[in-house]
Amino acid sequence: MTEPETAGSPRPSAGGLAPVLVAVWANIGVLVWLLIRDAEDVFLGYAGGPVALAAGVFACQRIARVVQMPRPVRTFWRRLEHAAVCLLVTSVVALLRANNDTGMSLWVAVPMMLGVGMLMAAFLGLPGPRRTPAGWLRGVLDTVTVAVASALVFWYAVFDLAPASTSLQARAVAAGVGVGGVLLLVVVGKAAAAPESIVDGAALRVLTTGPITCVVGTVLLIAGDDWSRMALSVLALPLTGAAMCVGAHLQRRALTRPAGREAAFPDRSLFNLLPFVAVTATAGLVISVSAQDMTGRQRVVIIGALLIAGCVVARQLLSLRENTVALRGIRAQQAELERLALSDGLTGLPNRARFLVALGERLDAHQPAAALLIDVDDFKMINDTIGPAAGDQLLFQVSQRLSERCTAGEMPARLGGDEFAVLLPVDDEHEAEAAANRLLLALADPFRVGDQQLLLHGSAGIAVADAGEGADEVLRNADIAMYAAKGSGKASLARFEPRMRQDVVNHARMASELRNGIIRGELRLLYQPVFDLVTGRLHGCEALVRWQHPDRGFVSPGDFIPVAERSGLIVPLGAWVLREACEQLARWRAEYGAGAVEAVNVNVAVRQLREAGFVDEVAAVLSDTGLTSRNIILEVTESSVVDGWQVRETLQALHEMGVRLALDDFGTGQSSLSLLRAFPVDVLKLDKSFVDGIADGADRGRLAVAAAVAQLAEYLQLKAVAEGIESQEQVDRLRDMGYRYGQGFFMARPLPPAECGALMAADPVRAA
Repeated sequence: MTEPETAGSPRPSAGGLAPVLVAVWANIGVLVWLLIRDAEDVFLGYAGGPVALAAGVFACQRIARVVQMPRPVRTFWRRLEHAAVCLLVTSVVALLRANNDTGMSLWVAVPMMLGVGMLMAAFLGLPGPRRTPAGWLRGVLDTVTVAVASALVFWYAVFDLAPASTSLQARAVAAGVGVGGVLLLVVVGKAAAAPESIVDGAALRVLTTGPITCVVGTVLLIAGDDWSRMALSVLALPLTGAAMCVGAHLQRRALTRPAGREAAFPDRSLFNLLPFVAVTATAGLVISVSAQDMTGRQRVVIIGALLIAGCVVARQLLSLRENTVALRGIRAQQAELERLALSDGLTGLPNRARFLVALGERLDAHQPAAALLIDVDDFKMINDTIGPAAGDQLLFQVSQRLSERCTAGEMPARLGGDEFAVLLPVDDEHEAEAAANRLLLALADPFRVGDQQLLLHGSAGIAVADAGEGADEVLRNADIAMYAAKGSGKASLARFEPRMRQDVVNHARMASELRNGIIRGELRLLYQPVFDLVTGRLHGCEALVRWQHPDRGFVSPGDFIPVAERSGLIVPLGAWVLREACEQLARWRAEYGAGAVEAVNVNVAVRQLREAGFVDEVAAVLSDTGLTSRNIILEVTESSVVDGWQVRETLQALHEMGVRLALDDFGTGQSSLSLLRAFPVDVLKLDKSFVDGIADGADRGRLAVAAAVAQLAEYLQLKAVAEGIESQEQVDRLRDMGYRYGQGFFMARPLPPAECGALMAADPVRAA
């Protein structure tokens, strides 16, 4: 979200073209005056300077106060504003002293040199690569070379062309300003030719107009004829003012351009050749001087020295060319390495690092930004089914779909695995949601992988950047929102809200407390009896975990089981439940003998089934407790069964070992019937949602499903258990449908081990 503007701070679009138009009309007015001027009255010719430079001061002041720009850019334009003020003073002095004399007055030169110095400070203050001591020395040597050469040119060549009536002071002042203009041209030119600059490159190139007019103007002030001297005298400052206005306008337009780097100047620039041009010009002057009053032998020495200097210059030019070629190769390699480091090898999209950089750049520039995080639902199951190669092809197609649906300014990226992100250049929540729905719709059409057609859906989270947030925080918020979308049932979209962060904090805190609770023995098992609906006798029991927190009190399984699953604690928690339930069954069987239940039901999470050593763990627990595989029934959900090949292999190995498997909450999944063919199931547990209201017969759909499950169990010779029974009427109806076993609060709530054992003692279990 864009940072609020301070009072009096202009919007990026405000005050852009007006100064340009004023400066352009000032220059046009000067040109018209030059065409119709009165040779005697030159006052009006100088009037364009103050007008154009006043517009330049205004333009630089306005752009320097735009808070959307980085601080170094605002500092640059603020220094240009100060330089423009000095040049404005120069133009006013020139207007008051309006004349067409040769040379330059000291009154005009002083504020002009101040302006030139401030311009140098502005360009030298631009951030750039850190220089080594050798780099600084080369810069100083280049500056001295250009300064001495330009001073010699002005002193020997230009001075000789000045009229004899021109005073030495006027010539020297003009020459000093000219040398300063040459140095400024070098500084500005190097900045404009730099491959990367935080200031708009087009604006920098326009600003080279100032030093160019300064150099040409001072030469003509000394050596030009009346008309050319007059033209540059009245046009130099208006042109500089217009350049400042146009540069500020270009900088303002750069704020609205999509993020991206400009095309850089060629590596070898004319400005890099200026020291060699200076040496060549000095050599020409030496030749000219030496040809006048020297003997032949002296001339030979001078010419020989110049030839040596020429060879040195040529050698340096060749070295410069070789260095330029080498540097170009290094930059190409660097660009390729950056591309590889910042792009995803599979899809070619930007990776997480590049996404964070781009998001951070927008936030640093106070530009609107939002992060959309998309996770392909159930991709692991799909990948396990079709194979990794086909899974990679599927991810590539997803990336292509997202790229095609992204509009200008949006940047898709692959963060890793099946997680994709899109950088949205918006700060409005409704615009962000509209873009998210558009991109999620890209996944709606089936994907073709080989000879298969696959239908995907994704869960997405949106986080709109607020003032002061960093890129990592925005992406983390989008990740939190995405998990909230998954928690609401997948294939949905969620927008980040601050309360979600608190939910994550609470989740982390509860996970930490749960870990400690497992270690300190705060958890315990209750056992809900399973009854024979025909005889009414106890048939079995299901182990249910409960947590009595020392500070929170009783914590519902609905609160801490999801935390355990998301944090991975479900694995040690499930291992503890399995061992504790088996040890309790062993104690019951030792105490009640044949009157104890034959098997105890234990719920197993999909995360446990993915563990490579889970089958060995079950075998070890049975061995340690003296039980057999017939003494345990593992309950799994339908979603666990379809999780992938690894889970299916684990379940098959358990079945081959003799462990009975039960499908919990049967009837609520999407693949229930197909599972019965592929899954080694022994028990079907009808979900409570089909038992509720079954007695009154009002919901014919529930009746049909409940009856169908009973018939399936009978035909497939499976045990059918009805869950959540809460009334005698439900018991009677379920028994009439063919259900032999059931459990629920009507018959017995979950009981502590001692009370469940008391049931076995009072009414010993008999074989069904």
